[in-house]
Amino acid sequence: MNSAIEISGLRKEYKGFTLRDVSFTLPQGFIMGLIGPNGAGKTTIIKLILNLIRRNAGDIKVFGLDAIKHEAEIKARIGFVHETPRFIEDATLKDIKLAIAPFYEKWDEKMFRSLISEFALPLEKKFKKLSHGMKMKLQIALALSHDADLLLMDEPTSGLDPVFRRELLEQLSGLMQNEQKAVLFSTHITSDLERTADYITFINDGEIVFSLPKDVIKEKWGIVKGAKELLLKKSRGMFKGVRETDFGFEALTDDIPSARREFDSGVVIERASIEDVMIFMDKGGDHA
Repeated sequence: MNSAIEISGLRKEYKGFTLRDVSFTLPQGFIMGLIGPNGAGKTTIIKLILNLIRRNAGDIKVFGLDAIKHEAEIKARIGFVHETPRFIEDATLKDIKLAIAPFYEKWDEKMFRSLISEFALPLEKKFKKLSHGMKMKLQIALALSHDADLLLMDEPTSGLDPVFRRELLEQLSGLMQNEQKAVLFSTHITSDLERTADYITFINDGEIVFSLPKDVIKEKWGIVKGAKELLLKKSRGMFKGVRETDFGFEALTDDIPSARREFDSGVVIERASIEDVMIFMDKGGDHA
C-alpha cells in the first residue's frame, strides 16, 4: 500500500508550545480526520506538510518524496483549503482563478466552471463581498479543479450549511474511488468524520494520542456506565478516561470485550462515538 503522507519524529517549537514526536501515515485511497482541541497542533501539522513553516526535527514524505527537497513537485499535486480563506480583497473570483490556474499543469477549466455553477458562485463578484461560506466554496472549487492527488483541508466545513456540508463530504468520498488520491482534514465537526473518514488521528497538547482506522474505534471502543462502587483502583487503570457523578461513573475503554469480562453484567457498555473519544481523552479536561 503506497503512502500519500508519511510523518515521523516531527517536532516544531514555539514559545509556549511544542509539537513533539509526531508520527503517522496516511495511505493513498483513504481519508484521514485530524482531531483535537483548539491549540492542539492540527493546523501546525498541515503548515509543516506544506512547508509554510520550518520544522525543528523529523521527516515528512509526500508521495514518497521528501517534502522539502521536492516541494514544487509535491505542491503541484496538492489541493489546500484553509479555515480562513485569504485572497486579494478587491479581486473578482474570475481574477483569482486567472492568477491560480497557471500554476497547475492539470488545471481543468471545465471542472472549475462546473463547480462554480454548482456552488452558485458569481465570477464577477469581488472576494470581499462574499460570505464566509461562499469563500470556503471558492477554495474548495479551486482545490478540486486541478486533479489534486492529495487534499489538505483545515476545517473545510466551517461556515457551510448542513446541505452543502453533506454534498462536499459525498464528493470527497467519491474521490476515493481513485485509489491514488487521499484526503487529510482537520475538523471539530465529528459527525463529518463518522460519515467519511477511514482513519482518525487524535492530537492533544502537541502529541499524537492515537492514529487508528475508524473501524477499529467503532468496533472496540466503548463507554462503560455503572455504579461508583464498581470503579476500583484495578478497574480504573483499564480506562482511557473516567467521569464520576453523584449517580455513578462513565469511562472510555478501547477494549470492549475486556471491559465486559471485568465487570460482567454489572455495567452498561455503549459504542463510543468519535466525539466521546475526543471528550474523554482531552488531557486538559475533567475526564482524563
